[in-house]
Amino acid sequence: MKPAHISYHPGTLRLLDQTQLPAATIFLDLQTLFEVAAAIKELRVRGAPAIGITAAYAMAIEAHELARQSLDAATFLQRVQRAGTALIAVRPTAVNLAWAVRRQEKTAQEMLAAGSTPAEVATALDEVAQVIHREDIESCRRIGDHGASFLKNLRGGQPQRVLTHCNTGDLATGGYGTALGVIRSLWASGHLQQVFVGETRPVLQGARLTAWELVQDDIPHTLITDSMAAHFMQRGEIDAVIVGADRIARNGDVANKIGTYALAVAAGAHGIPFLVAAPLSTFDPDLARGDEIVIEQRGPDEVTSFAGARSSPPETQAANPSFDVTPAQRIRAIVTERGAIEAPFGPAIERLLTSAPAAAKART
Repeated sequence: MKPAHISYHPGTLRLLDQTQLPAATIFLDLQTLFEVAAAIKELRVRGAPAIGITAAYAMAIEAHELARQSLDAATFLQRVQRAGTALIAVRPTAVNLAWAVRRQEKTAQEMLAAGSTPAEVATALDEVAQVIHREDIESCRRIGDHGASFLKNLRGGQPQRVLTHCNTGDLATGGYGTALGVIRSLWASGHLQQVFVGETRPVLQGARLTAWELVQDDIPHTLITDSMAAHFMQRGEIDAVIVGADRIARNGDVANKIGTYALAVAAGAHGIPFLVAAPLSTFDPDLARGDEIVIEQRGPDEVTSFAGARSSPPETQAANPSFDVTPAQRIRAIVTERGAIEAPFGPAIERLLTSAPAAAKART
């Protein structure tokens, strides 16, 4: 059995260091908010659901530390909220991080108002983080099955050749995955022929992480550079594109790893269905459209260097947006734990969020 890539014992968060894959399997034991925030910033843990889970555990770790300082309730809450603000600022595009932090803050506020001690709050935050973790694994399983069913119906039950981008599997979630969860469910049902894996420049999440996960599961796959995708679409070798999401606006616009928009345009030009797989926690009802989404800008060295060596002239400047936004009209379906929705996305998303369990809707 594979060791869990995220595990927790009160006060200590253990994470698989994704920057070391596939060369080495190294686990980090993190015991402070600062250490967890650094791990998120440095992509040692990444993927919208996974960093949400990680942030929830970080809030619990900080609450335990603050509970040892004999603070009064008001100061304790203020410090918990300060920790949440710091975590959210680390990676602003993925909404799951803020969603998980706000859920923890709400728990702390309500318990303190009811007379609980900081120590009792810290223990409760442990439990809420574990619930968030379990909920994500369960939702990914349902996303996988709903997405596989949708794709099988599109092709009349014929085996699929699917292209995916970035990493959306175990490593990006609590377990099983979103887009990669759909691929796993297709494979388990005998309806997957081949996976094309885009390498995902500049830090190669597809090449390093998705390919590694597919090897673990013995799922047939072919690694391609991002610039090869349209070529294979033109040759008729790709039946569907399925990706994850870091934030989804009310109208269905989707922010995801840079390069996603180009795949959606190419898929549309070749009549290939483009699907997004994401849990309800990825939807942001506070944003009407994708152009309101804050796009994280990472350091230029990720673009100007490769494997630690400079790959461009020292005078060359580089841009490095970590995400792009795919307009809703480029998307055939969005697959959630409650099923697949199709255009018009606005009303469908409103119905989904209105009917969702309270835990999935909890926000600021």
